[in-house]
Amino acid sequence: MSTLAHGLCGSAGEYYVAAELSHRGFLATVTNRGAENVDILAARPKSGRALKLQVKSSQGSKVHWILGQKDEADRGVGYFYVFVSLHAPGERPDFFIVPEHIVANAVKHSHRAWLAGKKKNGEARKDSKMRGFGKEAVLYKEAWHLLEEEVT
Repeated sequence: MSTLAHGLCGSAGEYYVAAELSHRGFLATVTNRGAENVDILAARPKSGRALKLQVKSSQGSKVHWILGQKDEADRGVGYFYVFVSLHAPGERPDFFIVPEHIVANAVKHSHRAWLAGKKKNGEARKDSKMRGFGKEAVLYKEAWHLLEEEVT
């Protein structure tokens, strides 16, 4: 698979998620680039409840996404992450639908564990705003039912 530029990878993931949501009967809107922490707003017609989705995309066989310190924050009810693993053009991506509180806790704990470790030379690690999320996602592969439950 040829590698997409970072921005194209992100956009492709967002549009794949919006298409999948539409196929499942949601009204889905990809937000403007300036909308902080929300990439897609989605709702069931006449439900009166909107979901806020943050989409993170990756390419290749690794199931790992880079997040930031801000992803440790509680964003409240109706907020989900959709992690997208893009494959070759024409192949359906893998989707991992994870509630925000699961991501926040996992990111917080894994970063603390990383920070408590040492560099290869034995020195203490310096704090960073970068975070990672991956292995926990496999439990949420194709968990679209979580979005359904949130709006019914």
